[in-house]
Amino acid sequence: MAAADDPSLENLTDIAVFVRVVERGSFTLAADDLELSRAVVSKYVSRLEGRLGARLLQRTTRRLSLTEAGAALFEASRGALERIDEAEAAIARLQSAPRGRLRVSAPMSFGILHFGPLIAEFSRLHPAVSLELVFDDRFVNLVEEGVDVAVRIGTLADSTLVARKLSSAQMVVCAAPSYLAQHGEPELPEDLAGHNCLLYSYLSTANIWRFTSPDGREIAVPVNGNLRANNGIVEAEAALAGMGILMTPSFYVARSIRGGKLTRILTGYRLPAIGIHAVYPQREHVPPKVRAFVDFLAERFAGTPPWERS
Repeated sequence: MAAADDPSLENLTDIAVFVRVVERGSFTLAADDLELSRAVVSKYVSRLEGRLGARLLQRTTRRLSLTEAGAALFEASRGALERIDEAEAAIARLQSAPRGRLRVSAPMSFGILHFGPLIAEFSRLHPAVSLELVFDDRFVNLVEEGVDVAVRIGTLADSTLVARKLSSAQMVVCAAPSYLAQHGEPELPEDLAGHNCLLYSYLSTANIWRFTSPDGREIAVPVNGNLRANNGIVEAEAALAGMGILMTPSFYVARSIRGGKLTRILTGYRLPAIGIHAVYPQREHVPPKVRAFVDFLAERFAGTPPWERS
């Protein structure tokens, strides 16, 4: 045990050495326990006495005895040091295996659609982890709101957060067969100007849908419609009801498209894919519960994402 440069840590070191001397009843035995020389142990105790302005130990050639001040300090300090040891042991247990509370933030609709089965499986694998889920479409501040891991969809802003890509979702344009039967199917992106388009209000460019033509041209199409919503599930349900044409990430509608309830349109034009990431605050000393959860998500989303699997 070496004295630290910080005066408060130095004082704690001196007290810990003093307590060990009293417990062992000997400077020599305490020095052996602490792997220090007897002279260094004596120096720490003398420094503590000088700082307190009180004699703590009566030293004779045969035995040590506590003064009144020494007895008071010993009784007060021993319990405090035991609590510090208990706290360190608790932290060590948290760092040795996934355990404790894990607060996870995810977009509302994505979480509702795709987190239930995953969370149940993770809980079975790591029963010592207590999960708290926060579904919210806004970008939460992880540090200020005490969030351990957040799942974020779309372009990540520059930040100090650590990000790990889990998967990506393809944007698709689709509509119910009933809508297409009544209004016709657009053959070109520009044809969307004559259709009722369902708009996602959280996008700053909700009224502009972007495509890449087969020859690589970028096409930006102004669109309008009679529904603007900030929830992808609501928009998917409106599309299923034949209300209009929807551009949305595939994780909202892949099952409905496979089942024939929605029809993909303008499939000859490319649409952007959006990234799905796990982000967390620190790169060093990552808690096992965070590492285990991020690894679990990365494994479950690897390859073809779950919503694209039959």
